[in-house]
Amino acid sequence: MQTAIPYFFMRGGSSRGPYFNKADLPDDREALSQVLIAALGSGHPLNIDGIGGGNAVTTKVAILSKSDDDWADIDYFFAQVSVEDRLVDFKPTCGNILTAVGPAAIEMGLISPSSDITEVKIKAVNTGAHILARLQTPDGVLTYAGDAAIDGVPGTAAPVELNFMGVAGSSTGHFLPTGNLIDRIDDIDVTCMDVAMPMVMARASDFGLTGQESREELDNNRSFFACMEAVRLKAGALMGLGDCTKSVTPKFGLFAPHQQTAHIHTRYFMPWTTHPTMAVTGSQCMASCALTPGTIAYDLMKQPDKSPASIKLHHPMGVMEVLTDYHISDDNHFTHQSAGVVRTARKLASGEVFIPADILA
Repeated sequence: MQTAIPYFFMRGGSSRGPYFNKADLPDDREALSQVLIAALGSGHPLNIDGIGGGNAVTTKVAILSKSDDDWADIDYFFAQVSVEDRLVDFKPTCGNILTAVGPAAIEMGLISPSSDITEVKIKAVNTGAHILARLQTPDGVLTYAGDAAIDGVPGTAAPVELNFMGVAGSSTGHFLPTGNLIDRIDDIDVTCMDVAMPMVMARASDFGLTGQESREELDNNRSFFACMEAVRLKAGALMGLGDCTKSVTPKFGLFAPHQQTAHIHTRYFMPWTTHPTMAVTGSQCMASCALTPGTIAYDLMKQPDKSPASIKLHHPMGVMEVLTDYHISDDNHFTHQSAGVVRTARKLASGEVFIPADILA
């Protein structure tokens, strides 16, 4: 005997995974973890006994429900399931998976489309962030077809506009969780920042890197990962996040200079492997870091002359554009106001995923 759980299998941005209705899952966090581990097949490098894809960007889970938040329509609870370690991390959120939350909510009947554009107000439960998603629903019908293209995903699809509000300090309560623009850890200068995702960021050159290495080159550089992880764990403690040994937060990012104004080379880590492209949440933090005077990234980017500014983050498979609305005071104090990105999503499958019956016995 096995237990069947309804789900939608969605691509959101450059990630994918199952989207569940919260009503179909246990409330107990330990029981929920065991369900997700079984469903994704965590514990094997290929996730051979589940529907995971053997990579951190394909072992992500979205859990949706109607929201009782005064502002939001939908609650989005995110879970990062490890590929091999049979662990589930409920601390972070994921902006790529967020891209398909609006479409999935419509597919589940949690919200109804309206007119040609449907606005869905989403609360990211893990961090408390509020996001306004605008979906293409011509004549009140959800569509996945369109002309929008994003690097890291083949073809085109309908654009999903995401506007993030009030995300500075959303996880730690502080834009600069350590109170410093630069901290020095293990002889490496880092900026610890919390905008949509708590991150530790450094110059690629300080690790002996160019910042333009491929994902494969970085993943094969285990000495770099060992140094990075040591810095990340010490930074996590300084940021008030406690012992981050088994947590994917804070995430880690690298910067390198680019010749064009408002362009910068970036690499983003999940954190134990290199992200194939760029995380949506991480993109906001990295763009903010590059725009903030006094950080490790500020002098690496030729600064734009006005706000909102379109910041181009160059990643291993192309570029992510982040429209950042910000203010810099006369004393160089940076205030993040909002950020917007355009991504795409697609429904890949729907049905039931089966887990061993004794997990929910």
